[in-house]
Amino acid sequence: MKTLDRRPGGRTARVRAQVFDAVRAELAAHGHEGLTMEGVATRAGVHRATVYRRWRDVGGLLVDLIDTAGEIEWQPPDTGSLRGDLAALNQEIQESLVLEPSFAVALIVASFHSEQAARAQTRLWAARYAQCEILVERAFACGELPTPHTDARILLITAMAPLYHQMVLLRADPDPRLPERAAEAAYLAAVAGAFSVRHEESARSRHS
Repeated sequence: MKTLDRRPGGRTARVRAQVFDAVRAELAAHGHEGLTMEGVATRAGVHRATVYRRWRDVGGLLVDLIDTAGEIEWQPPDTGSLRGDLAALNQEIQESLVLEPSFAVALIVASFHSEQAARAQTRLWAARYAQCEILVERAFACGELPTPHTDARILLITAMAPLYHQMVLLRADPDPRLPERAAEAAYLAAVAGAFSVRHEESARSRHS
């Protein structure tokens, strides 16, 4: 572990780490509904004024925690086929939704109560969509897709939506078959040209 205290801002980094550990522990103990600034401050052994001054609200805490986790390098899967890539992505999503505590679910909830969290969620998904455009490029290059002008964002939304519908909206138990089945349906639609757009529309979609 790096010796943060020897660098400028070392104490700030140490306090931040303590607070993040406390957020994880509070989520595990009480869920996102029971996450409070006071509970985090108490568990972290930090004055609550410090927590409020830096993060303002629970949404700010979650945003900073997830942004920090997002700094870990992530690459879209490369299974050798678009169908396989979509299934692998869906498996990752399902695992993130069943994880206890689920930071993915916590951010969704926080986004309805905090503008900070809402912006972070939009930022996170925009970055993921941009990264996953390579899936469409590879699929066209190997002849899986009929056109390079396939809207990657709509394709991904179509593939992933059933998981969020089942597990977040309906709060159903995870179905081990769902990641692959949802990916298969989106893949077949993409191969049939359902997500094809003109070049101008594709460029506008990527930069919107």
